[in-house]
Amino acid sequence: MRQRLSSEPDRYRGRRRVPTPPRSRYAVAVTAAFAGAGVVAIGAASNFPDQKNVDPQALQSHGAVQSIDDAIADRAADDAASRGDSRTETAKTKVSAEEAAADVWLLPMEDYQFTSAYGVRWGKLHAGIDLAGPEGLPYKAIHAGKVTKAGYYGGYGNSITIEDTEGNEVIYAHSRRLLVKVGDEVKAGQVIGLVGNTGASYGTHLHLEIHVNGTPTDPIPFLRDRGVDIKLRVESVFAGVAAAS
Repeated sequence: MRQRLSSEPDRYRGRRRVPTPPRSRYAVAVTAAFAGAGVVAIGAASNFPDQKNVDPQALQSHGAVQSIDDAIADRAADDAASRGDSRTETAKTKVSAEEAAADVWLLPMEDYQFTSAYGVRWGKLHAGIDLAGPEGLPYKAIHAGKVTKAGYYGGYGNSITIEDTEGNEVIYAHSRRLLVKVGDEVKAGQVIGLVGNTGASYGTHLHLEIHVNGTPTDPIPFLRDRGVDIKLRVESVFAGVAAAS
C-alpha cells in the first residue's frame, strides 16, 4: 500500500483516482464525425441539378402549369364579363320608383290605439278594425288606388273607398273631414282625411275595412301578408319607396 506523501493535498484522502481515457480515443471519434458529415454533404450536393443541365420534362411540366394558369385567368375574365352582362340586364329590367310605390302597403296613421277587431259584435259582423286617435289626426292611404266613393254614407259617416288595380277595396270611415274626391288617384302614404266621430261611432277613431272581390276580409292577416302589422305598428320594408315617389 502506497504511503501518502506529505505534499499530497488532504482532499484526495480516501478517494480513488478515475483513470483518464487516452487522448487517442477522442481524436478518433472527432475525426470520424467530421468525416461522416463531409460524406453526407457531398452526397446531398450530388443530388442538386446543375443549372446548365435542365431536364426537358421539367420544362414541359412548367409549361403545363403556365397553361393551366392561363386557362384559369381566361375563365375568370369570361365569368366577370358574364356577370357584367347580367348586371346590365338587371338594370334594364329594374322597375321605376312609381311602379314600386304602387305595390307598397303602409300603416294608416303614425299614432293610434287598436280598439276593436274584425268579427261579430253585438250580433252583427264588424267588418273592419277600429284605430282610435285624437280628432283631426291625419290618416293616410295604406295602398295606391283610385277613389271610387267619398262622402257621407249612413253608419260609416264621412268615408272614403279606394280601389286598387287588383280590385281590392279599402274603406276609411267616421272621418271628420275628407281631403280627396271621387276620381282622384292616390299613392300609398298620401294623407286623405282626418280622424273623426261621424256616423254610427262611439268615439273618435278610424274604421278601416278591406273588401276582396266584394267580400269583407279581416284586415289584420291581409295586411300582415303584405308586410304590415297593425298591432305591432310595423310597416312594409318598402315604406321609404312610397315616401320618395
